[in-house]
Amino acid sequence: MKVLIAGGAGFIGSTIASRLLDAGHQPVILDNLVTGRREFCEGRPFYPGDIADPAVLDQIFDDHPDITAVVHCAALIVVPESVERPVHYYRENVAKTLEFVDHLIGKGVTRLLFSSSASIYQPGDDFTVDENSALSALSPYARTKIIVEQMLCDITAATELRALSLRYFNPIGADPKMRTGLQLPSPSHALGKLIEAYRESRPFPVTGLDYPTRDGSGIRDYVHVWDLAGAHLRALEEFGALPFRSGSLAINLGTGTGTTVLEFVEAFNQVADRPVEIERAARRPGDSAGAYTRSTRAAELLGWRAEHTVADGIRDSLEWFAQRGRVLPDLGR
Repeated sequence: MKVLIAGGAGFIGSTIASRLLDAGHQPVILDNLVTGRREFCEGRPFYPGDIADPAVLDQIFDDHPDITAVVHCAALIVVPESVERPVHYYRENVAKTLEFVDHLIGKGVTRLLFSSSASIYQPGDDFTVDENSALSALSPYARTKIIVEQMLCDITAATELRALSLRYFNPIGADPKMRTGLQLPSPSHALGKLIEAYRESRPFPVTGLDYPTRDGSGIRDYVHVWDLAGAHLRALEEFGALPFRSGSLAINLGTGTGTTVLEFVEAFNQVADRPVEIERAARRPGDSAGAYTRSTRAAELLGWRAEHTVADGIRDSLEWFAQRGRVLPDLGR
């Protein structure tokens, strides 16, 4: 099948593209390269441009009228930045998605996978959630995901479009073949900051040690990006058999295991050749205690379960950063 991947030059989108290629499918990449990297698109049909630009979308569908599905990974994702620049985040993540989806419907697209986020949940007392858990976004970034999901519910109820929202937990790792990985030299999430501290031989700031978790640090469900990509492959291949309700459906993508930040640092230190110390730091704006999935919906509907461990993800991330200069020699973009 031929699949358009919006945001396909980024960390997750490019890894999905690699997984599709390995399975014999053809990804077509659309990315404005604000954070994505052109190098990740080598050997893949690539269109530089914005998801809300009708001219580039027309060109893509003129060149590839046999596109059968769309994966929408294009979004801004930095939580503190969303607190500082909410207008920018609502414009980029919500308003442009509306224009994008409207254009897709006009092109006859009926299958859409939307990259959503587990940050939209209000966890229970045990920090677990499933697809029916209450929603309570603590940042503008997370609210953009809720708004887009709600928007897709309304749109799919009135059109032929079917939308599957895949709610990611915390992606780590890299393509095991080292074709793609975290594109930013200094990523904003926990593992990126941990690797940065490791490379610079300085303490890692644990942002918040006053959460009501077993050790006071935030809790996360760390899922390997190659497993996430595999879930997208399964979703695309099983799309026609999914039980959409009024045209939309949500599925959690996580391991089902909660790992606190302190436990994550401990796991990192067991994999790395030298340990990283920690230091206390204040919570960041928009941060939450976190959550992990208790859902089995991905296994039941997609036949998918995460196969890689947290240690696998850390190990592959360290290997990626050791080789990153070979794939992305232009460190300054």
